[in-house]
Amino acid sequence: MSKKSSFIQPYLQALTALMVVSLLVFGSGVGKLIHTNFFGIQPAVAQRISPGEVWQKVYQQLPDFPRENKYINKETGKVAENNTLASRLLRYHVYVKERAPNYRFDWKLTLADYLGANEVMYVTTYPGNDTLRQNPLEGDKAAISRLNISQRNALVQVLVNIFTRN
Repeated sequence: MSKKSSFIQPYLQALTALMVVSLLVFGSGVGKLIHTNFFGIQPAVAQRISPGEVWQKVYQQLPDFPRENKYINKETGKVAENNTLASRLLRYHVYVKERAPNYRFDWKLTLADYLGANEVMYVTTYPGNDTLRQNPLEGDKAAISRLNISQRNALVQVLVNIFTRN
């Protein structure tokens, strides 16, 4: 073994070990948690308010916001009246996309998803897919697209207000 290779070998071993540890940490999801917490979604915010409370507050403050709650529950066969557009919008935003609930820009990104102007929305991960007989995604996208710009802005403001007051 040459002097040069014996000198470089410990550095290569250290670099390899660092790469393995990095893959383990970020592959395990810890990296995602670090990213999510660092850039805005604070677990304490999401835990302080349940989705049930939020969607009800949305309809209290915006009584004309579409409910889109005529879908049938797979298990009971009854209309799932509490499975509303507001509740699915919230679950999509916070749990599917893991976006911060207290920032206007993040809510605008979510609305852009519904309008087909941002990220693709998948029926398999959309809230209600597993509990309702008919996936509500297309109906929800249509309902959001019927809102005018001031209605969408009012929705965003109400959502941000709900999450920043608590």
